Amino acid sequence: MKERLLDLLACPKCGGDILLAYANKYEEKEIMEGVLTCKKCEREYKIERGIPRFVDLNKIEPDKAATAENFGWQWTNFTQEDPRYNDQFLGWIKPVTSEFFKDKIVLEGGCGKGRHTKLAALWGAKEVVGIDLGDAVEAAYALTRDLPNVHIIQCDIFKLPLKKAFDYAFSVGVLHHTPDPEGAFLSVASKVKKGGNISAWIYGAENNGWITRFVNPVREKITSKMSHKVLYHLSKLPTVPLLLGTKLIYRPLNAVVPSLAKKLFYNDYLNHLGTFGWREQHCIVFDHLVAPTAFYIPKEEFEKWWKDLDAKEVQITWHNSNSWRGFGKIV
Repeated sequence: MKERLLDLLACPKCGGDILLAYANKYEEKEIMEGVLTCKKCEREYKIERGIPRFVDLNKIEPDKAATAENFGWQWTNFTQEDPRYNDQFLGWIKPVTSEFFKDKIVLEGGCGKGRHTKLAALWGAKEVVGIDLGDAVEAAYALTRDLPNVHIIQCDIFKLPLKKAFDYAFSVGVLHHTPDPEGAFLSVASKVKKGGNISAWIYGAENNGWITRFVNPVREKITSKMSHKVLYHLSKLPTVPLLLGTKLIYRPLNAVVPSLAKKLFYNDYLNHLGTFGWREQHCIVFDHLVAPTAFYIPKEEFEKWWKDLDAKEVQITWHNSNSWRGFGKIV
């Protein structure tokens, strides 16, 4: 933990300022072990392995704990990086561009292994705070530790230990895995200053009926409850035909006969997926099978989130014909 993160922290219980009570271990400018305390209510929070810990996973709701455990395992095992993440990330947060991040204080609501946290930092953000609930924070911290403008926090997205101090917040692929997607969205938005902006990307209900009808029951009843190592290897089986189909059918047909390719099942998404190799496609298959909770949200409901937030200049657009992305201003 970098000491200047204290300027952005607030007690998740009472909202009081957070102080550094003491530090047991430093590595260069990083506080690796120590204790934080709330100036107002005097609650204490540990710093362990360089990460401030504002949550006890033994005391959270079972559904949150299961989600944290499963995705934590995923992101500490699928730690690969890919140069295509740049364009993929910008596709999820469009109309935001890489230049938009410059000199902004940025919050990522659910950082996973930290790949977007890192990009935001490299694109010139003044400070980037990535939060996550489970062991994914270990991977995110390892990936971003050497970046002077990145901070990783372990906490509950519904109880953020942060001040209303951010110029921009985004959440990509996380809200729909929480027990209350809109509540998580509003929680992240509550930390954005007046005049700041927020982006969100979520699974859409439209065009995904085949997933909710056939895949979700298997995920809910079987695969999300399996041993992570068993699922890791089992998920390779559907990855083989997926990889072959995207590489040998979707990508070539879209390049040569796009008018015919448009008639293919799930074409926009599978053509995009074909730009990635085995490791990333395996990760995506695993991701869809490991989640204990996953909501597919219709446009009408997504629009309601932004109305409830009273956001202005809202742009909601369809992405890869299977998901919704939104961008708006906090007033």
